[in-house]
Amino acid sequence: MKPDFNKTAGKLIPAIIQDNITLKVLMLGYMNEEAFEKTKQDKRVTFFSRSKNRLWTKGEESKNYLTVNSILMDCDADTLLIKATPLGPVCHTGADTCFTEKNNPSNFLNVLEKIISDRKKAADKNSYVSELFAKGINKIAQKVGEESVELIIEAKDNNKELFLNEAADLLFHYLILLNAKDVCLIDVIETLENRNKK
Repeated sequence: MKPDFNKTAGKLIPAIIQDNITLKVLMLGYMNEEAFEKTKQDKRVTFFSRSKNRLWTKGEESKNYLTVNSILMDCDADTLLIKATPLGPVCHTGADTCFTEKNNPSNFLNVLEKIISDRKKAADKNSYVSELFAKGINKIAQKVGEESVELIIEAKDNNKELFLNEAADLLFHYLILLNAKDVCLIDVIETLENRNKK
């Protein structure tokens, strides 16, 4: 993948930043080739600031970095779509996006993923999720196994409420396991979509 930076006089191309999970457009910036290469290398979005006339990594002062998940290029090779994870408000005004939209996920599983991520970072001893992360990957994987067995057992009976509760427990612990492996549900969905294309 090589963008064409020679289409404009300033050799800048637009880079649209989209939240990797919510798919909300967060902001628009411009990149020259150096900013693009730095973004790829550091996995943090870096623009060329036209007002400062230099490279500018988003979050270099606020620490609200944009962690790169993927970089896509349009059909003319002169616009980028960068899917990223924001580490705080994106706009300098303190808003979630530069378009004053709330960066809320459209479904509860995305909300739950954010709650899990926040509790992992908080390391709160009163939080079940925090404690599970503190025990490590083996304990998390073990819990997924236990919940799988419990769901299988409930599937053999005809109690819908118990079955749904066990299904919810399994899905909850599965999301914790994904987070522990530094992936999101959207990554799994993209894998399934790619399989379906074959």
